[in-house]
Amino acid sequence: MGDFTRVNLKEVEDLAPRFGLSPGLESRFARVALGLRNSGLSYFRIAPDFRTPFGHRHTDQEEIYLVVSGSARARLDDEVIELKAWDALRVPPETARCLEAGPEGAEILAFGAPSNENRDVVPLPDWWSD
Repeated sequence: MGDFTRVNLKEVEDLAPRFGLSPGLESRFARVALGLRNSGLSYFRIAPDFRTPFGHRHTDQEEIYLVVSGSARARLDDEVIELKAWDALRVPPETARCLEAGPEGAEILAFGAPSNENRDVVPLPDWWSD
């Protein structure tokens, strides 16, 4: 048998309810379920016009966000950019980031590397506020 892992992302535990972020956000982190050693993969479903209530940056991990459906806005440091379906956005570790869904909501895949079990994450509570 080959050395591979298959996981349905919708069957990975949704951690948003644990942190009081549901129903506006669905967040499924598949790194452990997939047995990833050097990278991470996450699935986010963001409700229409919902903004994640915190930003973050990393000291080591580069991330790519792929909008699978819907639209979103990303705040990257002091710049806000529009994203549509199938836009891929690379964010270097040191750039602060936060996401907000458009009027139809958004489904987003996030890829990160190198994986260090998020020991390098720097949370930024209430970072993007109007």
